[in-house]
Amino acid sequence: MGEAGEVEPSQPIPAREVERMMRLQDVLLKAMAGKITWLSAAEIIGVTPRTMRRWRERLEEHGYNGLRDRRKGKSSPRRVALKTCEEVLRLYRERYYDLNVRHFHEKLNDEHGIELSYTWVKQALQGAGLVARARRRGPHRKRRPRRPMPGMLLHIDGSTHRWFQDGRYYDLMVILDDATSGIHYAKLVEQESTRTVMEALKEVIVTKGLFCALYSDRASHFFVTPKAGEPVDKSRLTQVGRALKELGVQMIPAYSPQARGRSERSFGTWQGRLPQELRLAGIETVEEANRFLRESYIAEFNGRFAVKAAEPGTAFRPCRRRDLNWIFTVQTERVVSKDNTVAIGGRWWQIEKCRWRYSLEGTTVTIHEHLDGTVSIRYGPHVVGRYDGDGGPLADKTPKGRGKDGPVEAVENRAAASPRSPRPLEIATGDSHFPPAPNPIHPLSPNQKKKRVA
Repeated sequence: MGEAGEVEPSQPIPAREVERMMRLQDVLLKAMAGKITWLSAAEIIGVTPRTMRRWRERLEEHGYNGLRDRRKGKSSPRRVALKTCEEVLRLYRERYYDLNVRHFHEKLNDEHGIELSYTWVKQALQGAGLVARARRRGPHRKRRPRRPMPGMLLHIDGSTHRWFQDGRYYDLMVILDDATSGIHYAKLVEQESTRTVMEALKEVIVTKGLFCALYSDRASHFFVTPKAGEPVDKSRLTQVGRALKELGVQMIPAYSPQARGRSERSFGTWQGRLPQELRLAGIETVEEANRFLRESYIAEFNGRFAVKAAEPGTAFRPCRRRDLNWIFTVQTERVVSKDNTVAIGGRWWQIEKCRWRYSLEGTTVTIHEHLDGTVSIRYGPHVVGRYDGDGGPLADKTPKGRGKDGPVEAVENRAAASPRSPRPLEIATGDSHFPPAPNPIHPLSPNQKKKRVA
């Protein structure tokens, strides 16, 4: 063995290392000759003055070989054991092949007790060709600050994806809070539509309360856009817009995917995790998936990704209205035909006879299509018909009164008026010869009539 820092004759030096040593020697010799200062030499090489002093001492003591990088040929003290590396790659190939790197790293720590850095796991998977390298990021954009309290702004959107990793495509409806990124609602549906959006909003209002504003794309069930690429027409309300206006919730349209960046990033996380979680849980149907979301996974998702709001408190307010089932309906106005029927497309409904009007012919009624598939028809505040999904009349559970066709059913609660007239006030006079006036509701007896005549 030679002295410390010397190279064994039998060990060849790579050409790149020789080039580096020659460049260092050239700069060091110029500094030793006084042509440049040692600070300038350190700046040229890109090291600190302390490192430059060490290299000067090694050059003087060991000559040219002292400039060789002493880290070459030595294993890092943080090197991962080969057995652990093989186990990580085996787990990803055999079980977690469809998880993203972050999700796989969490599984290693939580379920297998393998504690490795995220960077090492990512580089190992990329080096083995199991994970593709990510594309370079685009131009820098400034992020919009979050709203300070929950309930001030909610994002709603749907993502079409193969959530069961087969040929079936479903839409995942998600309502996200801007202040915390917490998920208030998530459900798999066949397709995002007016009814699925209304169902999601109604559930959030019932469970959480009324919120201030809703941020969404410009889909036709949210806004009316007269011409593609132009601003929406806020004076023409959709069914969703009409329902939220009745509740006092502001609707905000997004004009680009980048504007909905917080929602888009959340869907990237959903697409990278939910299909794998469904596979690991053995779930293959929409019903089981929605039960899994509702009972466990939404809470797990919020526990991992939700952040703390900037300010304490909440902007949600309890909803005191009892007519949500009427607000969240698809409403259409129609004129009643001569045979007391109304129709939408190929569907028609027969209006039965009512007590307070001999016929509704020529009147304008509102057809309410409820979220559960039933249909109600209203004339003003009165409900003149209830029907099932096939158009058949539903059984009327309202108790019948004494009238010919029963009482008029109204949407709002009304206190029943008394059939009797109120008792008149008795005014006392100074003349005691005049008795008080009798109650007109109760007729006078024959004796009272004789006394009164006398």
